[in-house]
Amino acid sequence: MSRVGKIIRQIPNGVTLEIKGDEVVVKGPKGELKLKIHPLVNVCISGDEVKVEVKNENKKEDRSLWGTFSSLIGGMIQGVSEGFSKQLEINGVGYKVSLKGADLNLEVGYSHPVEFKCPEGIKFEVEKNIITVSGADKQKVGEVAAQIRKVRPPEPYKGKGIKYTDEVIRRKAGKTAAKSD
Repeated sequence: MSRVGKIIRQIPNGVTLEIKGDEVVVKGPKGELKLKIHPLVNVCISGDEVKVEVKNENKKEDRSLWGTFSSLIGGMIQGVSEGFSKQLEINGVGYKVSLKGADLNLEVGYSHPVEFKCPEGIKFEVEKNIITVSGADKQKVGEVAAQIRKVRPPEPYKGKGIKYTDEVIRRKAGKTAAKSD
């Protein structure tokens, strides 16, 4: 039995969840998200509760889908009601970031500034050297944050680059001069 799949998800006020054909559509104050339902999964809505069921609880593939879809629907509900965010930090002498309209303008040691276009459904905020990526879709927020980090990943010697605020960079010792006796 799937412990995650058995969880009955509560629908908060201001959020609507409906099934249209083979899709679950969740609407809320932060936006609208859609999820295609697998044929082995049933989604039941009763009042302000959502329950996920599978065709056969004894099959391993069905049980794995059970927990996955329950978590995905829970993430969608949280996304349209509260939203998700990731924070990135820029470290390095002369490294800076600014907003150019809705897009990011990154100056991270290249001969030119790097412009990062803002995808639909994502919002950027910049405060000194901290970039906040926020949106309703958890997967999209994480993907955009990873793409921004990929522009200049942190290096292990001085720690320069773009990193998550909670990320710990393992530092290496640099070269040492040969000791002569």
